Amino acid sequence: MNIIIISVVSVTALGFICSSILSVVSKLMYVKIDERIALLTEIMPGANCGACGYPGCSGYASALVTDNAKTNLCTPGGAAVLAKISSILGVEAGSIESKIAVVSCKGDCKTQKKKSEYRGLQSCAAAKQLYSGENSCAFGCLGYGDCRTVCPSGAICMENNLARIIPALCTGCGICVKTCPNKLITIESADRSVFILCKNIEKGAVTRKKCSSGCIACTKCVRECPEQAISMKDNLAVIDYDKCSDCRRCVEVCMTKCIGLVRQPVV
Repeated sequence: MNIIIISVVSVTALGFICSSILSVVSKLMYVKIDERIALLTEIMPGANCGACGYPGCSGYASALVTDNAKTNLCTPGGAAVLAKISSILGVEAGSIESKIAVVSCKGDCKTQKKKSEYRGLQSCAAAKQLYSGENSCAFGCLGYGDCRTVCPSGAICMENNLARIIPALCTGCGICVKTCPNKLITIESADRSVFILCKNIEKGAVTRKKCSSGCIACTKCVRECPEQAISMKDNLAVIDYDKCSDCRRCVEVCMTKCIGLVRQPVV
């Protein structure tokens, strides 16, 4: 009986000593957390997309308080979240640039030629690992919709095995950019309307054999552009948006229609 009593007393005393030590240590090592971080995290869209450059919404909320991060980096949240951030931090709201995702490809199942028949997992990532999919153009959309699956706002649809962005729903979060194995998707300013919808850098004759909608490096857009805003790089047309006046002459003269309007700009 004495042994049992001694054991119980010993364990109780040890527990009391440990709890006392933990209590003292917690007070000594306590780090006060700014309550604004919790408030900022709560008003974030919760996409955790990383468009702001920080690891998730909570990371951006923390950076706003501790590192004086810019308040206009949350593209998915837009002006509404910007206004709330500015209110919590007590700073001027400023402005935020609207962004939109752009798929740089027009090669759907009607224009791209197939080199094989793929019967594996219906995923762009899986098809990419197996001879870059079944299409002849290794630079084009693989067509299995990995980007559509991860889009948090339902802004991507598949049309004839080609990913397409729905501008009215796109928040420019950039999650699709990280998902596309062919790096076809970019985040662009929503103020822009004209884009080169091709990524094939092969010679024109080679591209033409693989896809009727690809850039064939004919340079007609370069010659016709009144602002000299288009140049050729690696057999592919490139637009200098600092010079572009959005006249859309390039859209009119493009022989394969690989220069197109992603959205109609607000006039």
